[in-house]
Amino acid sequence: MNHSRTIAFGILGLLAFSLAAVSCEPDTPGTDCTDCTTDDRITATYDPKPYAFNLPSWFPAPIILPDNPLTVDGVELGRHLFYDPILSVDSTLACASCHRQEKSFANDRPVNTGVLGLPGKRNAMALINLAYNPRGFFWDGRAASPEEIAFVTIEDHLENNDTWDNVERKLRKHKSYPQLFRKAFGIERTSEITRDLASKAIGQFVRTLVSAQARYDRVLWARQGFPTDSEQRGISLFFIEDDQTVEHPGCSHCHFNPFFSDHNFRNNGLDSAATLDQFPDLGRGAISKNQYDNGRFKVPSLRNVELTAPYMHDGRFKTLEEVLNHYSSGGHPAANVDPNILKFTLTDQDKADLIAFLKMLTDTAFVNNPAFGKPL
Repeated sequence: MNHSRTIAFGILGLLAFSLAAVSCEPDTPGTDCTDCTTDDRITATYDPKPYAFNLPSWFPAPIILPDNPLTVDGVELGRHLFYDPILSVDSTLACASCHRQEKSFANDRPVNTGVLGLPGKRNAMALINLAYNPRGFFWDGRAASPEEIAFVTIEDHLENNDTWDNVERKLRKHKSYPQLFRKAFGIERTSEITRDLASKAIGQFVRTLVSAQARYDRVLWARQGFPTDSEQRGISLFFIEDDQTVEHPGCSHCHFNPFFSDHNFRNNGLDSAATLDQFPDLGRGAISKNQYDNGRFKVPSLRNVELTAPYMHDGRFKTLEEVLNHYSSGGHPAANVDPNILKFTLTDQDKADLIAFLKMLTDTAFVNNPAFGKPL
């Protein structure tokens, strides 16, 4: 297949990407100052500087909310909050406890356990390129923005199980956060530290988590080197839509360039259902209240997919081989299964080639970028 033609036809429909999940192992408790001065005036300097994305030419401008422009200090505050377990009721669980940088801000558990010891419902989605998602976050799309993700997680009983009233109290009494909030948002008193500003700061940081420098990008966009024979065969299988001689529906119907997700909600045949009300997890339908959305989940990005096992909304598949076996089997019947879920043949060599291509999407610079890591 022609190499450049292959790229032009886009990307895959292979797994099924926003975010859900619950807690993981405890983190280091945040510093909560209970005997701080009663004078709540903040003396830090407010001098906001716009945050500048360093994006390659093949990536468009990110989606930024008009009421939450990114600043250097806003992103830095968000990074501190993301890694600080002060946002959980017992100061044991941070956002980063379940969204680990080395796992592309996902983790290696099917589902996680919250601070109450209760198991979560869904797998923790990778926090990657969320600044480009135009519709719905979490597996079911219940949040409208990264800012809202942070807002709802704090009070979720299966996750942080805190209250925003308590979180605001802890942040206002903290020895460092009042200065960080002033630098980020220009507030003058600790009483002005609010849940809305905290959510905005976390949203700013999460929007900076852009992955665009995988080997795939360097080879196919920057023209630095060439794919191996196995990688090239995997590319051809992945972007098969323009080759009608191959028995394969193509992965790029749902996972296409440059984000390897169409950001939609689809039923990829994971569970059979005699009626649309009989899915074990209603997914998007529980939020939209549209029966035809039952059993549909967010299409995940395949960038860094090598790092984000286990796969699917419930973490049922441990390996990429299992994922490919599911898709080639044609999935399970239901009235709203996506039309691209069709049975087809994959040889062992085909599977090896597809996985070789998928590993090209691993961005080692992203998972090692100190700007995304825990503040020192």
